Amino acid sequence: MAQRLPGLNPVKTLTTDRRRTPVARPPQKSVPFWQARTRSRNSSPLCLSAMASQSQDQKKHSSLDALITGGRKDEVSEAIKGSMSNCLAETNLHLTVPGLKSKTRGKVRDIYDGGDYLVLVTTDRQSAFDRILASIPFKGQVLNETSLWWFDRTKHITSNAVVASPDKNVTIAKKCSVFPVEFVVRGFVTGSTDTSLWTVYRKGIRNYCGNALPDGLLKNQRLPANILTPTTKAADHDVPVTPKEIVEGGLMTQDDYDEVSMKALKLFEYGQHVASEHGLILVDTKYEFGKAEDGSILLIDEVHTPDSSRYWIAQSYDERFQNGLEPENVDKEFLRLWFKDHCNPYEDEVLPEAPEELVAELAWRYIFLYETITNSTFEMPLTQEPVHDRISRNVALALSSL
Repeated sequence: MAQRLPGLNPVKTLTTDRRRTPVARPPQKSVPFWQARTRSRNSSPLCLSAMASQSQDQKKHSSLDALITGGRKDEVSEAIKGSMSNCLAETNLHLTVPGLKSKTRGKVRDIYDGGDYLVLVTTDRQSAFDRILASIPFKGQVLNETSLWWFDRTKHITSNAVVASPDKNVTIAKKCSVFPVEFVVRGFVTGSTDTSLWTVYRKGIRNYCGNALPDGLLKNQRLPANILTPTTKAADHDVPVTPKEIVEGGLMTQDDYDEVSMKALKLFEYGQHVASEHGLILVDTKYEFGKAEDGSILLIDEVHTPDSSRYWIAQSYDERFQNGLEPENVDKEFLRLWFKDHCNPYEDEVLPEAPEELVAELAWRYIFLYETITNSTFEMPLTQEPVHDRISRNVALALSSL
């Protein structure tokens, strides 16, 4: 990896709209939204079945109500509780599926070399702070199916590496040369990890990954414009990097960087538009890209999942921001905050076990996001067959027919 070259890169200057910048306020303690729910004075709970005929504002109220309570949540929660002991924490398909040559273990995905293709198994592992925190029921299926939905709907922006999906947790993909850079796009100043924009901004950093940030921004405030903050894909910890460092360090050519960065910003803008239509805010996300043998650039890994992205409920964002409360979120941020409150997740050798109710809540949020974005019902496995056995059988059949 190239050394940092501070001061040499051209920066993108952002300016704030002073008319919209709120007055600084003392920070307040984050309150989980299931304990401190705010409602508009003129709102009332609405049924999900009536969403198609409601106005946009009513849709947002309905999404919030469905996330917190309702018959669908009760139904899904029972399935989640019954699957706590059947999570997919690890796979070893190279030992059970003929033709798989090797295994690479990522934070969430197990990747197998299938000759002409890669077999990507999305597990239920929950990662944050560059380590595994827990296993979340149905998480792997949610991430895989959410990504497939977005891959299909973003073909007008970029090609992708998807070949087939023979199992709820599996994607078979084209092999390509992966760029060693994660393209993180942000629309807000927020976050709790070491590389989050709010963490570095609070430390006084105003030039971050080639972006010049104005003074006076508050946590969870919308940025004047979406920005790109790439990181290197280090084995143990992602490292922020500037565009100039990427090119001068030989991580990407200038042409490849220009094309990928353009596609990343377009993908994010499109994702924000789709999220807004469903009463959600796409806050930030990360993308990964690779180059195929024919030289074309492909979108890989995952797209706009609750694992790679941060989502907030749009209906309550303005009020909670003005009152110094954390936005109501549909991602893993509340689990990150729990670990930060109970340990040092970066340095403690052994982490505390996440409470079962938090694990179940996160599983529900992932399913809720899938159903809200795709406007379809999440189909859970009909039997309690061990997930590994099911995946082995389906992958073997798929590879034999490719």
